[in-house]
Amino acid sequence: MLYVILKNHDYKYEVAELVKLFTQNFEFTDEKNFAMVLENTLLTHNNHLISTTRYFTNYEMRFEERQSIDTTNLSEQEIKKLTKEMIKRTLYKVLKKVFNTYVPWGILTGIRPIKIVHTLLDLGYDDEQIKETLRKNYYIADEKIELSLEIAKRERVFVYPVDKDKISLYVSIPFCPTICYYCSFPANPLKVYGNLRDEYVEKLIEEIKGVKDLIKNKEIETLYIGGGTPTALCENNLDKVISALFDELDLSKIKEFTVEAGRPDTITKEKLEVLKKHNVTRISINPQSMNDITLEKIGRSHSVKEIIDCFNMARSMGFDNINMDIILGLVDEDLEMVENTLKEIEKLNPESLTVHTLAVKRASSLKENIDDYEFTRYEEMVKMIDLSMKYARKMNLKPYYLYRQKHMLGNLENIGYAKEGYECIYNIQIMEEKQSNYAIGAGSISKFVYLDEDRIERVDNVKNVEQYINRVDEMIEKKRKEIEKNAN
Repeated sequence: MLYVILKNHDYKYEVAELVKLFTQNFEFTDEKNFAMVLENTLLTHNNHLISTTRYFTNYEMRFEERQSIDTTNLSEQEIKKLTKEMIKRTLYKVLKKVFNTYVPWGILTGIRPIKIVHTLLDLGYDDEQIKETLRKNYYIADEKIELSLEIAKRERVFVYPVDKDKISLYVSIPFCPTICYYCSFPANPLKVYGNLRDEYVEKLIEEIKGVKDLIKNKEIETLYIGGGTPTALCENNLDKVISALFDELDLSKIKEFTVEAGRPDTITKEKLEVLKKHNVTRISINPQSMNDITLEKIGRSHSVKEIIDCFNMARSMGFDNINMDIILGLVDEDLEMVENTLKEIEKLNPESLTVHTLAVKRASSLKENIDDYEFTRYEEMVKMIDLSMKYARKMNLKPYYLYRQKHMLGNLENIGYAKEGYECIYNIQIMEEKQSNYAIGAGSISKFVYLDEDRIERVDNVKNVEQYINRVDEMIEKKRKEIEKNAN
């Protein structure tokens, strides 16, 4: 057990998130009488803040790192930000000596590292200046720096120029045939909640009508129907929802319309015909793995053959922009099994591939039964990511967006790859947070972006389907209040 002592500051959250990159086995304490102690002290001297991190074993100091910042002419907000970064840097330098751990994202613990690159590009930094800043300030590994720069440059054509009158719209369909063991999304199993689908659709349409006035002066750039599994609805209900969106809202200028048809056990020709009729431009058929034994273990009720058959059916019906998702680090999967998944996907030749690193989410079955699973070894995880990148580039798929989640295996990343011209604009806008996202349906979260104030406000809908059905008016009113509050 590593015991952590903080002196003259209480940046406990930031310190904990950094220490977790190296070990989960630690506690905060005020005492020094332990075998392994990590101590961070913050001092002020002549307009300088000084962070010192020391590591002790059995009272003997083994490692020490000290850094300082000059606070002259800095605002309170700037001092706070730079102080946190300095503390994390000194901790990182010491922890790297204590633990033999590959931490490619350096001191970054946030989920959107590409935003930093965008900020530096906005300031006029050239490539070399950006690389030096990422190395010096954040200790990011060279391969992640190159990746970040490549993605940021690819994103900018979609993000800029920023237009506060453009928004994205998300619609949540929170039903699934079964619940995968890693899932924390709004996903209600059909065996238990399937009888609520008709009523849910009626209430969802009420919310669509309720937000109509709220967005009448906005241009909807992208429309995304996600879940859960949207195709868990029958074709009639799917048609009802999409028809209501087009009847009630001005969708004449949308650049992209995505529907997650994620689970092959919910995809039928009739449902795909509904999507085709409404000019859906992009669909997802998400295997997560192309190994039958894994699909069974993670709670999927379909086979690899069904994935392939659904993909080919969609192709034959004219869908020419298909995404596939996979997850690295699934239970008992080794590098050979991941390569099998990638080989099968290569045969299908999708327009985009999203590669997720398994995240242990608080609300998932995996988190509740964490002792039952043996996680992929860290070194193996890195090899899996490298292999997926190799195969993506073989398929002419280039990285176009990236994000990280808390509690991901190895503190690694999720990467979206796409062929040129098939980048998902919605995904990019959601990650870079330069555009407001209005979200409707159970479990959805609206993000109101105030660019002038560098501020984001989140307004969430209730997750429980039954509560959503009973409280849909309240969901509309919460959005209205947020808009009116900031209009005054």
